[in-house]
Amino acid sequence: MKIETVILDWAGTAVDFGCFAPVNVFLTIFEDAGVTVTLEEARKPMGMLKIDHIRTMLEMPRIADEWQRVHGQAFTEENVSALYKQFETKLMESLATYTDPIQHVKATVQQLREAGIRIGSTTGYTDSMMEVVTRHAADKGYQPDFLVTPTQVGDKGRPCPFMIFKNMEALGSKATKQVVKVGDTTSDIMEALNAGVWAVGVIIGSSEMGLSEAEFQALTAEEQQQVIAKTKCIFEETGAHYTIETIAELPALIETINERITRI
Repeated sequence: MKIETVILDWAGTAVDFGCFAPVNVFLTIFEDAGVTVTLEEARKPMGMLKIDHIRTMLEMPRIADEWQRVHGQAFTEENVSALYKQFETKLMESLATYTDPIQHVKATVQQLREAGIRIGSTTGYTDSMMEVVTRHAADKGYQPDFLVTPTQVGDKGRPCPFMIFKNMEALGSKATKQVVKVGDTTSDIMEALNAGVWAVGVIIGSSEMGLSEAEFQALTAEEQQQVIAKTKCIFEETGAHYTIETIAELPALIETINERITRI
């Protein structure tokens, strides 16, 4: 028995180094509502279905207090819906720009396919958002074998396991221990753990690291190692079975996991 399926997240894992497409929009919609949020606050729920992400931000004590102060009352579900509508509009305007495959992704996917491994994918984006992302990513040479969005599982996105199960069903995966989920957020790790599959956090280019490619390259080697170590620690504390610095390390890691499976 060995790994048959790898399920990749999209933004911050396969495309969009640093996962900047949604982050910039979260900052803008809150600012437009008179409530300034920090980059850290905007990134914390990353990987969730986007309406859940907005609700989670509004539930953060500091943001909730600031909303109450600015608007004179606690936030309501109507506020969540209104912010989400703005989010969707603004994101759709800029989404195509953030579809470049991250370094090593195309070559690694090719390598995995040659080893007979199927490539699934999950996301925090909706169907309509992913229509834009998949079209542009495919033009740039990246196309997994299957995609599941939260829209397709009744909006029960991460950390629920259902998108992984739907990938497994479609790709013919017989056992959870033969599936690896790779993602760049704590939501990805929790999704994998809840599904009972191998949870792998990818560090460089991740939303959790939160740096653009230019920002990361501008760091000294020592500073790079510090942010890598910090991100690795967050994934491990969340319960990741493994972390990798880049997706290029994935084929070797799969060999390691295969050896573990034979001993189970």
